[in-house]
Amino acid sequence: MIAIHLTTAQTILSIISGGLVGFTLGLIGGGGSILAVPLLLYVVGIHDAHVVIGTTALAVAVNAFVNLIPHWRAGHVRWKAAILFAIPGAVGAVLGSFIGKMVDGKALLFLFAILMLVIAIQMLRKKQVDQQDTARQQIKIGPVLGTGAATGMISGFFGIGGGFLIVPGLILATGMTMIDAIGSSLFSVGTFGLTTAISYALSGLVDWWVFLLYVIGGILGGIGGALLSNRLGKNKRTLQIVFSMIIIIVAIYMLYDNLSTLHW
Repeated sequence: MIAIHLTTAQTILSIISGGLVGFTLGLIGGGGSILAVPLLLYVVGIHDAHVVIGTTALAVAVNAFVNLIPHWRAGHVRWKAAILFAIPGAVGAVLGSFIGKMVDGKALLFLFAILMLVIAIQMLRKKQVDQQDTARQQIKIGPVLGTGAATGMISGFFGIGGGFLIVPGLILATGMTMIDAIGSSLFSVGTFGLTTAISYALSGLVDWWVFLLYVIGGILGGIGGALLSNRLGKNKRTLQIVFSMIIIIVAIYMLYDNLSTLHW
């Protein structure tokens, strides 16, 4: 079992970082795991990339499941679609995490940042999503299962929850509204993160103390994020913009940080 000694400052920063992750998960249902890794690496100061990935995957999974509750109570979780999406995704995450641990992490992060930019730009260009709060489009089983499996594999491959992939994936496969996709995505974020974390934990790559600190902060931050999400949900275009801009900011930072690792 991994046990990294933390200073008092690192302990406090771990809780604050977890709060930011939880806030992001509660607000947009994704992006939290993308924030979790650089926060733990650069803010808290833990430099073992594999331990960071394993620990944050588990923390994000727990925070996602906790933050799922207020979205469920608000009526923004479509359980059938969420479960159908998560089951094949969990299988994909197992395969993806197995492959991902064999590939250089820096190069993967650089390529993944490019993918983040593509997704964010697509969502910014997309017109406002369905305005009918009562709309419930028909779920197409094939696209849900296929998109779930692909998203899960990508999530496991890069060691992230993948909420920013899951939200547009759910919208694409089911036609659900943005606010419902955010609430429903948290189930898959938790499932994919837990699956990935188990893979890393079996390899001894999870720091349980840092995980606990991240969860404490994440639960507190998630409460505020979920409350703000419900308010922004009244204006779905605003929520799309917030969602996309967070992805773009993180992606640009990741590109900058990992550019020097590529040898052209």
